[in-house]
Amino acid sequence: MTKKKYSSYVTNGADKAPNRAMLRAVGFENNDFNKPIIGIASTWAMVTPCNMHINLLADHAAKGANTNGGKAIIFNTITVSDGISMGTPGMKYSLISREVIADSIETVSGAEGFDGILTIGGCDKNMPGCLIAMARLNRPSIFIYGGSIMPGQYKKKPIDVVSVFEAVGAYSNKEISKSELTDIEKAAIPGPGSCGGMYTANTMASAIEALGMSLPGSSTQIAVSKNKKDDCINSGKQLVKLIAKDIKPRDIMTREAFENAITVTIALGGSTNAVLHLLAMADAAKVKLNINDFNKIGKKIPVLADLKPSGTHMMAKFCEIGGLPPLLKRLLNAKLLHGDCMTVTGKTVKENLKNVKDILGNDVIKPIRSPIKKDSHIVVLKGNLSPEGSVAKISGKEGLDFEGKAIVFNSEEQCMNAILNKKIKKGSVIVIRYEGPKGGPGMREMLAPTSAIMGQGLGSDVALITDGRFSGGTHGFVVGHITPEAFEGGPLALVKNGDVIRIDSKTKKLDVLISKNELNKRKMKWKQPSRSHLSGALYKYSILVSSASEGAVTDRVKK
Repeated sequence: MTKKKYSSYVTNGADKAPNRAMLRAVGFENNDFNKPIIGIASTWAMVTPCNMHINLLADHAAKGANTNGGKAIIFNTITVSDGISMGTPGMKYSLISREVIADSIETVSGAEGFDGILTIGGCDKNMPGCLIAMARLNRPSIFIYGGSIMPGQYKKKPIDVVSVFEAVGAYSNKEISKSELTDIEKAAIPGPGSCGGMYTANTMASAIEALGMSLPGSSTQIAVSKNKKDDCINSGKQLVKLIAKDIKPRDIMTREAFENAITVTIALGGSTNAVLHLLAMADAAKVKLNINDFNKIGKKIPVLADLKPSGTHMMAKFCEIGGLPPLLKRLLNAKLLHGDCMTVTGKTVKENLKNVKDILGNDVIKPIRSPIKKDSHIVVLKGNLSPEGSVAKISGKEGLDFEGKAIVFNSEEQCMNAILNKKIKKGSVIVIRYEGPKGGPGMREMLAPTSAIMGQGLGSDVALITDGRFSGGTHGFVVGHITPEAFEGGPLALVKNGDVIRIDSKTKKLDVLISKNELNKRKMKWKQPSRSHLSGALYKYSILVSSASEGAVTDRVKK
């Protein structure tokens, strides 16, 4: 197998002299044309602290590749900041950015004939975007996580960005002063790295390592650390070896590997966004995975991690005690992982863990015999409100079921205004609709409303359901990803104020307690909202995107 399987078309032969001339201008020398060309997709930007250091990580990765027989070319993708756009119209672009990142990596790598691809992601949508692109291209590839942020400090306690969102609710409830809110705001984000709990970024990084697409330990390292620098250098070196062996993403991203990724997501108490992203990644890898698999796997996997948002500890503490490899060893020893799956080390999961010891203790990560929850916190609900599925996050602390009267909003902004003006009463089920992939468009995260509810002390007294989604920082009794979404005339569009809604995680049902006949009558009067106000990326996404229950992908062939 040639080590220049793709780049030979760009660099070899007298007729490629113009191509080589262009490459000489960006630093190629004579010997470099005989080396495999490695594309390094950096998601660096000063848009967000999650990604502000990734240009330096890309340089380390390039050094690793260049000192081991490869020739690296660094290029950029976009990123957006969920933390900055949260609660604003700009959040409509968040999930869209996943598709733009995937498309841009595919486009550059395909156009330039890279033999291998190394991607580095920080904020939430970077990671699945990178994996979707690598799965589509199916060339030797490794993902590097940009790393987690160190926690901020306020009154000698660790805080993070979710602490600020919840402080907004506390301020609106007159529990803290304006100056205290400002002090929390100033202290929460001390430097580079992704949000510091088991939120979506850390969830997806851990899932990707469990999938086999990162080097061991990559997902549980601090952003600015020697470990992270070494991870980048070693990943660059290892990619050259993968090219020589022609080990490709779809050799690694198998059905069993996705089951491992789901298992780790559950064990860590991870973000509900993992459902959306793992479905999309599996689709790109041509692996049969569907939303019902999360319940099937979830029956036998316990929640072990006492990490924020539902738990006590920050991600930095998990990194400090050993991170993901010893957790994988704990799960493997309990026969909860597929040990024979190939990984980017060129070895199997079991081989990678051969000399790893379970040094985690029983505080941050609980023993399997005494878990935080004996089965998954991620529960897929169906029923007459979500016949194609919805995703609930049930840590157990909220209870296992909820019934209450609907209070309906047609946008996040309408709901947020009602919360801050204290119009939400105990026992209510808040409904936020027309926020799905097509209807939003973009399926915004409802972190601002859920955090404000928690900050007002209503977390155990109200539920919130939506065809939008939730941040990994969300906790409380919440159900998202409701499909069919309201924009497509799903039952959520037909709910009225005062309708009784029942959420039951035991029966896995989400129902509005009215007759089928009444729902049909309402459907006859319903009209789809117009798309006439949309243009550009929002319009294209709204037209192309699939259902949330299918991963909200934009490249699915309609059959």
